[in-house]
Amino acid sequence: MIGAAVLPGRANATGEPEIVPIEFASFHDQTFKNEYLQFMNVTIPAGGMAAYHSHTRDFAQVYLAVSNAEGTPLGGKPLIVPRKVGEVLFTNYTKKPGVHQVVNVGDGDFRIAGFELFDSEPGRFTPAARPEPYVTVMDNHRLQAWRLILQPGQTAPAMRQAAPGVRIVVQGGELIEGREGKPDHKLNLKFGDFAWQDIGPARTIRNTGKSTIELVEFELK
Repeated sequence: MIGAAVLPGRANATGEPEIVPIEFASFHDQTFKNEYLQFMNVTIPAGGMAAYHSHTRDFAQVYLAVSNAEGTPLGGKPLIVPRKVGEVLFTNYTKKPGVHQVVNVGDGDFRIAGFELFDSEPGRFTPAARPEPYVTVMDNHRLQAWRLILQPGQTAPAMRQAAPGVRIVVQGGELIEGREGKPDHKLNLKFGDFAWQDIGPARTIRNTGKSTIELVEFELK
């Protein structure tokens, strides 16, 4: 095992740890950015370390690989919090900014797909209710999120994207999206894929492949 004591992170001339913004932290790949948010694909390999970095904006994430990750807040002690693949987490960094480092002390990749919200206050959008098999997994002052699991041949009934948001793929596969007034759209989604979703007409989703599909979809508030 490789712990934080072995990988202390860089320090400045005063001996204090060097702190960088989240988008400059090791293994944090900023893959999308618009007026609402910036999306991060974070994959820390076994033994890897994202040295001390700051969080000042509200942050939502989905866990995609859960090798033991040791988090150490600035001035605090290392802690491993067990997580599950597909777990959704929101942290209100606007209210309480934080600085930490993360070391992967496990044997496989530690991976999250997450995004920072640029606005400090919500109130521009109002997500609409979604029918089963959509299941609400988050509903707070900034975001609402649903998990959608579709078995081969299963269809999610029509729903309307009432607020802009994000789709993250936990389990991929082939599907067809049907949108009101538009041709059917066939997709082959891959594990870890990210997509920005604008407000739009009613849509259905049908699993046309041979594997279970699992999506987490967020809408902004």
